[in-house]
Amino acid sequence: MNEKMSPSSESDIRIKTDIPFPWEFPGRESGIHYFREVSSTMDVARDMAASGCPDFTVVIAEFQSMGRGRLQRIWHSETGGLYFTIVLRPDMEPALAFRINFAASLSLAKVLQKMFGVDAKVKWPNDILVNDRKLSGMLSEMGVESGRLSYVNLGIGINVNNAPENREPNAVSLKKLMGTVVDRRRLLSSFLDEFQAVLSGGPPADIISQWKQYTMTIGRHVKIITINDSHEGLALDVNDTGALIIEQEDGTRIEVIYGDCFHG
Repeated sequence: MNEKMSPSSESDIRIKTDIPFPWEFPGRESGIHYFREVSSTMDVARDMAASGCPDFTVVIAEFQSMGRGRLQRIWHSETGGLYFTIVLRPDMEPALAFRINFAASLSLAKVLQKMFGVDAKVKWPNDILVNDRKLSGMLSEMGVESGRLSYVNLGIGINVNNAPENREPNAVSLKKLMGTVVDRRRLLSSFLDEFQAVLSGGPPADIISQWKQYTMTIGRHVKIITINDSHEGLALDVNDTGALIIEQEDGTRIEVIYGDCFHG
C-alpha cells in the first residue's frame, strides 16, 4: 500500500496524525493509495485516471476537506469513517455505466449483511440504509474517449466509526449499530472482493435483478428531487436501464433516471 501526504499545501492540512494507517491488503498493495488528508478522493482519483493508472486503483483518505455527495451536496468526512474512490476502466459504452453503481451498492449491501448481520438495504439509486437511516452514499463520474468509457470513478463514503448523527439525525454508523469499533480494513477488503466478483460474474442484466432483492424502494411512496424538478408517486419497479418507474397520483407512469430519492 502506498502511503502519501495530502497533495494540498502544509497550511491547508486540518488534521495531522502520527499513527500509521494499519491496513494491509495482500495482493492489492500496488493498487491501494492512502492519504491522510485530501480535498476529495474523487479529485485525486480523477488526476490518477488521467495519468493512466490501472483498472481498480483505489484511493483512500482518512479525512476529506471538501468531500461531496450527489447533486453537489457536501459529504462530511469525520475521522473514523471510510472514504475511498475506485478507478475503473470497463469495456462498455457510456450508456451502460449505470450498472457499475448498481453493482457497487448491491455488493456493499451483501457484505454488510454478511459481516455484521445488519439489515442493510439499498435506497434507489445507491444509498445504503439500515432501519431507514443512512449508512453509506455513492457518487460516480466518468471520462469518455472516442465514444467509449476511458474510466469510471466511483466514490464511496461509509459511516463506520464516526458519529454522523451529530450532523445528520437520519444517519447512522456501524459503530452505533454494533456497539463496538469496526475493522475498516476488513470491511473494505471484503467489499473490494465482492465488488470484483459481481462485476465479473454473469450477464450484466443480472445485476439489476439481484439489486432488487436488496432494495427498500420498490413498493413505497417516493419523492424524487433533481436540480431542476421533482416527481412523486408509488415506486413500482426498476427497469433494465436502472430507471425508477413511478406511478403518479393521476395514474400515469414515468421513468426517472436520476435524482435524490425520499421515501414516504
